[in-house]
Amino acid sequence: QVQLVESGGGLVQAGGSLRLSCAASGRTFSSYAMGWFRQAPGKEREFVAAINWSGGSTYYADSVKGRFTISRDNAKNTVNLQMNSLKPEDTAVYYCSAGNARLGYVSRYESHYWGQGTQVTVSS
Repeated sequence: QVQLVESGGGLVQAGGSLRLSCAASGRTFSSYAMGWFRQAPGKEREFVAAINWSGGSTYYADSVKGRFTISRDNAKNTVNLQMNSLKPEDTAVYYCSAGNARLGYVSRYESHYWGQGTQVTVSS
């Protein structure tokens, strides 16, 4: 089992940047693909980005491609989400997850474990 704790959320103006971090417990962190999701008020949770176990393969939602970067450090059991050029529509609670890349494809990421979430608010 993996326990996940997010940090780094906050309030930022449109066009600004934030870096979210997720700290994972457990010795098997490097065996999991990792992902970030978000949920805005009144909307369903949606996929943002995923990264495979080694960090060599990433996948992004079209809405964040070119603005967000997911990365991981297996030595520190952390996964990060660098968010640049933020827009008001990026406002949401952001969740870290641990899971697997089905058939080895990170584009087919599925979540097994979730963090509690961190709030990101982008003002216009």
